[in-house]
Amino acid sequence: MSDGLVLSIDGMGGDHAPDIVVEGVDIAARRSADARFLIHGDPTKLAALLEKYPRAKAQSEIVPAEKAIGMEIKASQALRQGKGSSLWNAVEAVKEGRANAVVSAGNTGAFMAISMFRLRTMEGVHRPALTTRWPNAKGGYTVMLDVGANVEANGEQLVEFAIMGEAFARAVTGVDKPSVALLNVGAEEQKGHEEIRAAAQLIRETGVDLNFQGFVEGDDIAKGTVDVVVTDGFTGNIALKTGEGTARLVGQFLREALTGGVMARLGALIAYPALQQLRKRMDPGTFNGALFLGLNGLVVKSHGSANGRGFAAAIGVAEKMARSHYREEIAHNLERLAHAEIAAAAKVGDAG
Repeated sequence: MSDGLVLSIDGMGGDHAPDIVVEGVDIAARRSADARFLIHGDPTKLAALLEKYPRAKAQSEIVPAEKAIGMEIKASQALRQGKGSSLWNAVEAVKEGRANAVVSAGNTGAFMAISMFRLRTMEGVHRPALTTRWPNAKGGYTVMLDVGANVEANGEQLVEFAIMGEAFARAVTGVDKPSVALLNVGAEEQKGHEEIRAAAQLIRETGVDLNFQGFVEGDDIAKGTVDVVVTDGFTGNIALKTGEGTARLVGQFLREALTGGVMARLGALIAYPALQQLRKRMDPGTFNGALFLGLNGLVVKSHGSANGRGFAAAIGVAEKMARSHYREEIAHNLERLAHAEIAAAAKVGDAG
């Protein structure tokens, strides 16, 4: 690895690539003068775009790729046919130590499959988790995981998610001891299915270094009751998609209300500064960038429909994580968890 931060970018992934990718790299380059970017993809298209962005051009290197993986390709196909693509090569740069992190707005399933195949999971991690942020009423963001990598998770895996999510939150927010809770159907101790209760018990009994707050409910995500909300990928993905759909619906209702007549338009004009601030708070681009936690390498997924500003936000997540000590923090707590489980198993064996 060369000195300084190096980020590997899938130049051809996403609905509006490569245009928004290069624009996003330019925004990120102006924000971080010491960062370098390896942009993988069609050299002719990328070179032409970089001519429009001198700052991005000065800090970037084009890495030719013979093909791109389409958004419709299945994960299994990507593993069989993806070698040599911009996505595969971008991940490979992290595998080979040429980059600190990889960012793509491309096919989520293909990105996950290739990343797991090439990077593998960290020692002590049974399954990786997809982590994202959601704006909350306190003016910040709530970290939530898993939001789609695993349909189900047992108690031990939920504890692993909690450990990884806490380290992610500290890296991206700067909060020294982020609060962590498990998503449940109620805050009471007796509520929820067996696995969620088992996870809470494990956290309390194994001595992992977490600011654990017990259970929270769905509305606590937007309230910002805790910094990190942990759940399985099935529940997390439904919660995320429901929240996104509700936000779009509220935006639609607001537009209709403010364009419904002359007086409504006049009111909208008067309230324009406040509405602009609201739009900025609700813009998905400001909190774009989901991380596949638990792999031997940093893997950041941007929304496929992101614009340049949104893609730059995803690059920002990769940069913050690459400059943090999250891997050491995760490894420390996973080791505690493993030792506690070994001790518990030995105690059961002695009793038998």
